[in-house]
Amino acid sequence: MTDVDPIPSEYPRLSPYLAVDNANAAIEFYCQVLDAVLRLRLDGPDGKVGHAELEFGTSILMLADEFAEAGNQSPKSLGGTAVTLSLYVGDVDAVHARALAAGAVELRAPSDQFYGDRTAGFEDPFGHRWFIASRIEDVSPEEMQRRSAASQN
Repeated sequence: MTDVDPIPSEYPRLSPYLAVDNANAAIEFYCQVLDAVLRLRLDGPDGKVGHAELEFGTSILMLADEFAEAGNQSPKSLGGTAVTLSLYVGDVDAVHARALAAGAVELRAPSDQFYGDRTAGFEDPFGHRWFIASRIEDVSPEEMQRRSAASQN
């Protein structure tokens, strides 16, 4: 038996894995709009993306072209998704505008939240939903609770 760490140090413990209709275009969108960095890409003999890894700071998003025969289907094939990806960005307004200009559909316009973040939401051209945020104010848990209660009255 080898002395190998079962949890590789170069990967976070949890990494979302997306099935995408046109992974090549998705990689380009995520790199241009969300400032992702392509870490690894493995193409199949048919030219489709068999596996790719994108870095978002210390986080990794994995993706591949859909492969229905193996049960790997995109939101477009399934008629939607139940998952929303949450990502902190440097400037919510700028990233949101870039996303819309690149073909995303707005789900929520940028707005300030009681918990100290400025947030927005969009569905990318591949059917995946994103919730983006920038911290604009440090708010204690007690103050968040107070503000939350006040906003419900």
